[in-house]
Amino acid sequence: MAQGSSGIALQHLRYFIEVAAESSISAAADLLYVAQPTMSAAMKDLETRVGRDLLVRSPRGVTLTADGTEFLGYARQVVEQVALLEQRYLGRPPSRRLLGVSAQHYSFAVDAFVRMVRGSDAAEYEFSLRETRTWDIIEDVRALRSELGILYRNDFNRKIIDKLLRDAGLVFRPLFLAQPHIFVSRKNPLASRDRVTLADLADLPRLTFDQGVNNSFYLAEEILSTLSSAREIRVSDRATIFSLMIGLDGYTISTGMISDDLDPEIVAIPLDVDESIEIGWIGHSAIPLTEQAQRYLAELRAVVTEFGLELLD
Repeated sequence: MAQGSSGIALQHLRYFIEVAAESSISAAADLLYVAQPTMSAAMKDLETRVGRDLLVRSPRGVTLTADGTEFLGYARQVVEQVALLEQRYLGRPPSRRLLGVSAQHYSFAVDAFVRMVRGSDAAEYEFSLRETRTWDIIEDVRALRSELGILYRNDFNRKIIDKLLRDAGLVFRPLFLAQPHIFVSRKNPLASRDRVTLADLADLPRLTFDQGVNNSFYLAEEILSTLSSAREIRVSDRATIFSLMIGLDGYTISTGMISDDLDPEIVAIPLDVDESIEIGWIGHSAIPLTEQAQRYLAELRAVVTEFGLELLD
């Protein structure tokens, strides 16, 4: 957008994006080497031009209003498109790529992230991938710390997940359906089986991802979370859960999608239960995705297809 008497300055959009990222006008000003009064005036001018309050100011910093959240999505799109135009027609180098993704602990999400980074044509980038708790994924995307999140829902948790997303102004977009599998070490006695039942798992340690203070059955990362287990260990990261699979012959329940390159010591075996796992991505209902986020989703869909699963979107 060109700056005019009633238009929006491109520089103001860049300032606004940084203010939103830092949750602070002064921090954004420091980062961009702009005087704090200049940055404050720019934000006031931007709000005057669009005719809406975009920021809530407090002694602790700033937060986005509902209008501000929607405006941020469009601002990112405009700034990204201008950068692409400058790159193509003015011979400028690719701009710094930005993307944040929050996800449950899925190796396929990491695999797609690796492909996206390798395929990036940017000389500079700042990407983040947070494998974290279900509640935190929703909060990350709501607060725009991440542009999108990856999580699952099924018949058991659907109503709760959908309500949490609605309350946060987010939507769930399905990617694929997976049949439940267990993940175990290649040395586990069950590793050679074609299928396993819940009875086969009775004497093995069940490994689950800890959900912290929000440790509701409905927010569990694993299906069948209400079933009791004589031996259960909660962990906080994927490296630990795989180490316990190897060291204790433990198991966890997931999608069956696992990367031989990233996790060579772990195998997936179908679990004989009448359940399915719907994997999808979440984002703001009113904010279009940036090109970089679309690239990540394209890589994610490619990984899913290579596993022989059918895409839902």
